[in-house]
Amino acid sequence: MQGAVSVTRPFSFGRRFAASRQLCRPEPALELRSVSATGCLCRRKFLKRRAFLASLAALVTLAQSTEAAPQRTTTRKPAVKRKSKPKPARKPTPTTRSPVHTADNPVIDEPPKGTSASRLPPVKAPEPPAEWRTFEVITNVNLNSKLGPNKLWLPLPLNQDTLFQRTLGYSWEGNPLRAGISRQPDGELELFHCEWPDGTTGKLQLKTLVTTADRHFDVTRRTVAPEREDILRRNLQASRLIPNDGLAFQLGERILGRIKDPVAQAKAVYDWVVDNTIYDPSLPGCGSGDVMRQLISGLYGGRSADINGLFVAVCRAIGIPARCVFGQRVGSSRLFRSLGLISTDATRGQHVRAEFYVPGYGWIPVDPSDVRRAIALEGLSDQDSRLLSLKRVLFGVWEMNWIAFNVGIDIKLNGQTASHPFLLLPRLETPQGDLDGTDPAAIQYSISARRVEL
Repeated sequence: MQGAVSVTRPFSFGRRFAASRQLCRPEPALELRSVSATGCLCRRKFLKRRAFLASLAALVTLAQSTEAAPQRTTTRKPAVKRKSKPKPARKPTPTTRSPVHTADNPVIDEPPKGTSASRLPPVKAPEPPAEWRTFEVITNVNLNSKLGPNKLWLPLPLNQDTLFQRTLGYSWEGNPLRAGISRQPDGELELFHCEWPDGTTGKLQLKTLVTTADRHFDVTRRTVAPEREDILRRNLQASRLIPNDGLAFQLGERILGRIKDPVAQAKAVYDWVVDNTIYDPSLPGCGSGDVMRQLISGLYGGRSADINGLFVAVCRAIGIPARCVFGQRVGSSRLFRSLGLISTDATRGQHVRAEFYVPGYGWIPVDPSDVRRAIALEGLSDQDSRLLSLKRVLFGVWEMNWIAFNVGIDIKLNGQTASHPFLLLPRLETPQGDLDGTDPAAIQYSISARRVEL
């Protein structure tokens, strides 16, 4: 047929299309498949556009699936916020109180709940010790000068019987013009007092008989009768050399931390004093007892009045009644040789101990000074097992090769205006001045002690 153009089949698409058509039905006449040149071009464009759209649709589908994949793994449904029910307003709670008491707010007024001072054991009457030892103490005074008048004061043992000490009696002989026994109004000090007129060489011998028993703190025992209120208040107050606030309180706070139990608090103070003081045997007497000087300088130590005075000051500052007990060594020690007499000569045997008070348990004995004395004079190392045992023993135990004289502080003697921090040594008033007894040769006195059997 003229004018008709034979169209060549497309290479891929057209051939597949023709093959499929032949399988389905008979191929029509050739002239029916013949189209014009314009129709052929339109068909090609249609096929290309169809292929392009198919490819584009595939790419879009692939892209959507790629983007959706991480969303399925990471995207989570937003959490539904639950509406919280309004909570009732809390009642204001009191601020937590410091476990450290003060001298103005002591343990005896408000014992911490659940501690040894409030959780008291059953009442158990104290039992008297089974073993007692009796000592005879003799003080001899021979004044060199006839210049007078001269007045002499000698401390006497405790005037009240206790479970660790009983005074059996006194006797004296000599040439004083007047002599007698005087007692401080508060009863904390008893003295033998005598006078010699001008032109007399004074002579005196004073004999004292005392029996003692080792003193132990029993944690299972509660005292039947509590201590008098005025005595406890007096042993919370500051004295001339023993403060109860300021630096002493700050030191107590650092030592205690969060410790609340009064017995444990005193034990912490005891341990600190033992670990941080130095015993100096070169000082005269028992030391000055000047605790304020130690706190200001930061140099802790001295002799027994200084070391045990530091313990007392910190205890008072944290609200625990405490006091120094002034006395005299009268026998040898079963613990260490340096903690007792090595002969009957007791002229330089004065020694200060300490005790503190806890409601329900009474007065508890301690002696951190003797721990430091043993270290200094026995050459003990910090890790020596004997030292560790001694440290445990001297918190709660007094070995009674020692007699207690008094607990007096800031003492005023008859006829004198100035006060004395304490009185443990013989004291002589002369026209030339006062002698404090730290030099026995100046007063010409001697002290001897021996154990006797009655």
